[in-house]
Amino acid sequence: MPTSSETRPFVSGPVLVWTGFTAMCLGMFMAILDVQVVATSLPTIQSALEISPDQMSWIQTAYLIAEVVAIPLTGFLTRFLTMRWLFVSSLTLFVIASAGCAASSSLGSLVLWRVLQGFSGGTLIPSVFSAVFILFPKERQALATTIAGVLAVLAPTVGPVVGGWMTETYSWHWLFLINVLPGILAALVAGRSLPRQGIEVSELRHLDGVSLVLMAISLAALELALKEAPKSGWTSPYPAALLGVFGVCGMGFVWRCTHRARPLVDLDNFRDRNFLAGSILSFILGIGLFGSVYLMPVFLAFVRGHNAFEIGMTMLITGIAQLLTAPIAVAMEKRLDARLLSAAGFTLFAIGIGMSAFQDPRSDYDAMFWPQVVRGVAIMFCLLPPTRLALGTLPVDKVPDASGLFNLMRNLGGAIGIALIDTIIYSRAEPLGRTLLERLQAGDTDVAAFIGVPLEAMAEHKDGLDETTMALLEPLLRAAATVQAINEAWMVVAMLTACALLCLPLAQRVGPAE
Repeated sequence: MPTSSETRPFVSGPVLVWTGFTAMCLGMFMAILDVQVVATSLPTIQSALEISPDQMSWIQTAYLIAEVVAIPLTGFLTRFLTMRWLFVSSLTLFVIASAGCAASSSLGSLVLWRVLQGFSGGTLIPSVFSAVFILFPKERQALATTIAGVLAVLAPTVGPVVGGWMTETYSWHWLFLINVLPGILAALVAGRSLPRQGIEVSELRHLDGVSLVLMAISLAALELALKEAPKSGWTSPYPAALLGVFGVCGMGFVWRCTHRARPLVDLDNFRDRNFLAGSILSFILGIGLFGSVYLMPVFLAFVRGHNAFEIGMTMLITGIAQLLTAPIAVAMEKRLDARLLSAAGFTLFAIGIGMSAFQDPRSDYDAMFWPQVVRGVAIMFCLLPPTRLALGTLPVDKVPDASGLFNLMRNLGGAIGIALIDTIIYSRAEPLGRTLLERLQAGDTDVAAFIGVPLEAMAEHKDGLDETTMALLEPLLRAAATVQAINEAWMVVAMLTACALLCLPLAQRVGPAE
């Protein structure tokens, strides 16, 4: 990959470059954080705006659909607006949309602003990761990737703390208003510090509108299908129709992108073995990362009864372990093969996820401590080496498109992983509850201990449990069945995460980042 100043016309003074990159990382952090802080406070927003329960999910769905459509457009938008103006304009729109969300007085206006917020926020993440390989020489890329990576995975971890504290201390409006001042500051600093280039208006003549429509429809249909299928069933008419739309429009989009001289998204990047392997790793990381960040609040809220702030304080362990490991990850990135580090990272991450598959209804902070430590240590080794593997050997002009695809794979992995988790919980909780009940009625003391039934109570009902006792035990049985379903979901996610090792032989060796 070229690194000289002659082949890197974008690079300016190092202080300005790092200042601009830091501003970009701040904008990316805000966009990722926004999803989580809003998710933890949806009941408060629902009550304030008098939104019906069946419509509330659109607050998040609108954002996620717009985000997933914007991510692969990063390459085209970078060529058109340049990296500097894409970031500044996206962050400015994100700030305006955030203020609009805070000022909303109805679901309709809030969803509209969330669409704008999601679209503008969606371009910030891949812009940052492409900037790593456009702005910095090879010896600085590991550090830059670490800074971006730490913030990218720290935001979901601290989100519940920030969201819970803001809602309880102030009001739901501040979930959006906290973006305004940092966003303005980051946009001003980035506009001053990032390398300057002229906008390429000629790129608009090459915009393939048909590809854009096909891509937007296919990705939106997929997101909606993944949202609906776990509850209504994957073969029910609505999700099945959405998946059909995704398949037809998706194939049309791929065909156009592979048969045009100037495609909307350069899918030829997947012909590069290292990019393909890195993208698969990014997809699997999305399953494990988003899945674990989703499963912990589900358990802590619905089984343990914790509020958003308490959940966030428990989940901070992952973030602390991640921050402490980051300098070690940078040092090892500079000395070892990316494939070896990826193998170690995903193995450790799968173990950390699997450690959470043995919880009982009384599990809490202590039981979750070490699994979180293991996952926190592993995360940076699951992010930094695959990023270098995917983007570190590509020509500079291919990096923006490739970064969009690389980050899209992680988001799609997360969406599919969460849909899989919901499917397991919805479909398995009831049969697991029946099995627990049968074993409890048969006098199984192990099941009684798992559920939380005192052994003395079991001894008093040797001949079977009467209706009054069963009514008292029903909440315990329901919680225990939910825990077992969650445990099964943890184990499935752990096994899928371990599958990352299967794609590593596909990649060619990428030397140390020094």
